This record gives sequence, C-alpha cells and structure tokens, in this order.
Amino acid sequence: PDREVIPSTSPENLPPSSFEQTHEYPVATATRTAVEVYKRLVEADPDDPPDLVVGADTVVFMHALPATTPEVERGTPQELLEKPTSKADVVSGVSPVYICTLHGNQRLMDSPVVSLSILTAPGYAIRELDGRSLVSFAENSRHVFEAYVENGEGIDRSGGFAVQGLGAPLICKVDGDYNIVAGFPGTAAFKMLDILVEEVDFLTI
Repeated sequence: PDREVIPSTSPENLPPSSFEQTHEYPVATATRTAVEVYKRLVEADPDDPPDLVVGADTVVFMHALPATTPEVERGTPQELLEKPTSKADVVSGVSPVYICTLHGNQRLMDSPVVSLSILTAPGYAIRELDGRSLVSFAENSRHVFEAYVENGEGIDRSGGFAVQGLGAPLICKVDGDYNIVAGFPGTAAFKMLDILVEEVDFLTI
C-alpha cells in the first residue's frame, strides 16, 4: 500500500512532570503529533482522508530500574533524558559510557506508537501501545566517546545516540525489542496493525 512520511508541526513541549505515570508522557506526545498530521491531511483533502496515521515518540531514562523493583512499583520517578540539541547535550547522555560501571550504564527506552484509523467519515479512533527495552552500554575508552560526540550523530536523538548508526559500538546488550532502541516498537506495532486489519475493513473505507 502507498505510504508517506509526514513530519508533524505540533511542538513536542509537554512537561513530563505533569504525568502521573512515566509512559503517559511519550504516549501523549505521539498522540498529539499523530492527530495534528491527521487533521492537516483531512483539511487539505476532505475527499481523500488517510486510512491510517501512525505516530511514535521515544524517551530514555538513565540508570534504569527493572519494572518489578519496589521503586518503580511505588512510582518513583527516574531521570529522563531529553533529545539533545547540541554536542554538549550529547555529552550528558552518553558520558557514562566511559565513567560508569556496566550496571550504571543501563538505559530504559520507552517507545509508544499511536494509530489513528478512520472508522466513520469524518472521524477517527485512537489506539495506543508502548514498548520498553533495556540498553546496556559497553565500557568504551574516552577517545571513542569523544569521537562519537564530535561526530554529532547523537544530536536530536533520544538518549543522545543512534544504535542503528555509528552509536552501535557503544552498546553491548539490548534486553527487549531492538526496534524500540532504534526509535519504533516494530514488533508490538505490527501485532496491533494485524488486529486492526481484523477489526476494520480498509477496503471499504
């Protein structure tokens, strides 16, 4: 089927502190950006609205705690890494690559996806899901870290690194879906799309 990548114009400026549960923050951001794209496309061509809009957002937490720990169960907040906007910001995200032990080098990637499917015209339905993967950084030497920061690849990327790019050597282990670390919860999203196909006959839309 035809597909198109359309950047959202919705600002990603929701305050993380306004959400009771951590995962609600990226889900809300993904929802807002997806709805913005959907409404913009409908306004541009009311007679040809999109069948499906998928929006995603990824956040990274430093010194991740396993989901079953008492701290997480009590809702203890974890340090959230925003997308760096400069090389200096990248340093704050990946500097533990060479100054921490392996245990301290863990990051929790939380990546939700939102699908908007047309069930009646006009209108849409929202389906949400989120997936999580635990990333462990290797103990790299200082010059490797500095070279990666200088390259600039980590700018505007969640956590300040790209596992699918030059940042791959920084990572020694991924617990969970690799695609989440790359920025999209592929396995969970494809399962959801399979369910949507059963629920919605796109050929009749």
